[in-house]
Amino acid sequence: MSRIGKLPITIPSNVDIIFNDSSLIVKGKFGELNSTIPEVLNITKTDNILNVNLKSQTRTGRSLHGLYRTLINNMIIGVSKQFEINLNLTGVGYRANVQGNSINLNLGYSHVVTIDIPEEINVKVEQNTKINLKSHDKEKLGLFAARIRSWRPPEPYKGKGISYEGEIIRRKAGKSGKA
Repeated sequence: MSRIGKLPITIPSNVDIIFNDSSLIVKGKFGELNSTIPEVLNITKTDNILNVNLKSQTRTGRSLHGLYRTLINNMIIGVSKQFEINLNLTGVGYRANVQGNSINLNLGYSHVVTIDIPEEINVKVEQNTKINLKSHDKEKLGLFAARIRSWRPPEPYKGKGISYEGEIIRRKAGKSGKA
């Protein structure tokens, strides 16, 4: 049995959960998320505690047990608190700004990079170099942050690029001159 899968999930008072055999809908103050549950898993709810149980001890069932418990927990946290990712732009002339439903990035290219912002994600730019992303859907938030970061990942010599807040960039020594 999965150590993570057998842990109970506590449901906050402002979250509603509707489930049947194969679908799960989680509603909260920040939005609504839905997911399909594999047939090998069974969800039980008592008071404000949700349990994810295995119907049969098969190899696929055991591998999905912890995964779906974590996915359901992330859905509950997302609709009640939201997830947040902060990105830092490091480099001369690197800046970002939001116009309408797109974010414009000046990253040292000859053109401005424009990325459309998905509906579920809130983007706020602080001091032109700090991008704050918030969403109730952890998966879409992570994919969007990775898409922004892929335009200029941090490089190891000067540390220029787009990095996650708190990310440690391993630095390399540059060329050594003749002595």
